[in-house]
Amino acid sequence: MTSRIQHQGFIPKEMAFDRLDQVAAALFPQYSRSRLQTWIKSGELVVDGRSGRSKDKVSGGELIVIDAVADTIEDQAENIPLEVVFEDESILVIDKVAGMVVHPGAGNSQGTLLNALLHYCLSLNEIPRAGIVHRLDKNTTGLMVVAKTLTSQASLVQQLQTRRVKRLYQAIVYGIPNADGVVDAAISRHPVHRTRMAVRDGGKEAITGYRVLRSFFAHAHMEFSLETGRTHQIRVHMQHLGFPLVGDPTYGGHFRTPKIGGELLTVCLKEFRRQALHAKELSFQHPDTGQQVSFSSALPSDLKLLLHALDVASSGCND
Repeated sequence: MTSRIQHQGFIPKEMAFDRLDQVAAALFPQYSRSRLQTWIKSGELVVDGRSGRSKDKVSGGELIVIDAVADTIEDQAENIPLEVVFEDESILVIDKVAGMVVHPGAGNSQGTLLNALLHYCLSLNEIPRAGIVHRLDKNTTGLMVVAKTLTSQASLVQQLQTRRVKRLYQAIVYGIPNADGVVDAAISRHPVHRTRMAVRDGGKEAITGYRVLRSFFAHAHMEFSLETGRTHQIRVHMQHLGFPLVGDPTYGGHFRTPKIGGELLTVCLKEFRRQALHAKELSFQHPDTGQQVSFSSALPSDLKLLLHALDVASSGCND
């Protein structure tokens, strides 16, 4: 089943000499800039009946017409439990569990968050990517916001692009940073291992704020704030600083036998088979009301157990 998206509007004279994609975004704010650019490129958005380019300058007074096929997803709904933190007519906030991939892809055609969302809310079939506007890695737990309408999707995407969505993460790392700080180091694809990312000159801007919540004998419980949202950003930046996340062998957080702490800590570290990372707090402007809304998620049980083991080991060391 397919449906069509159809709109039209005249370009105001005062927008003369502006870029076509900027004008389209102003006339149709319910859609993201990238979505409008896609329609311009495909010819589904035309100016006075003619196709153009996103960077083309307008004269003012032209008629923009959108006649596009809505992205639909079929036969992918799966009855997978979701932890719903908040829901209204516009947004859905969920607490993602470890092991759940966000989008279907090679080797993960089923069992993803997208599949679960399509079963939970059938109307998300009409929203690109089932309303998903940002992602968490497969083994990262915590909060994500999902758009239930095209208008809310456009708002959330814009807030993410302009860095108005606030995200706080917590993690457990090997080693103890000397002080709180900020990592400002560009990230791009690893030159050899193409499934990994790396700090590299010429990469995309990536900025991570960090602070130590508590230090143990050889580990730290940390909090992170993201100004940008690059793939694997916290994991890559902490490896870059020399403090990889526990349970993250991709970026140096493979098991290390603790020098103190006994069997409990050793077992907890050895059996922690995912990056010890949790998206704990999320805040943004509600797409409908414009009011700032905030959500918080408790640490999952595996992180709590690891923190308990570290606490016991640290206490024993100080006796």
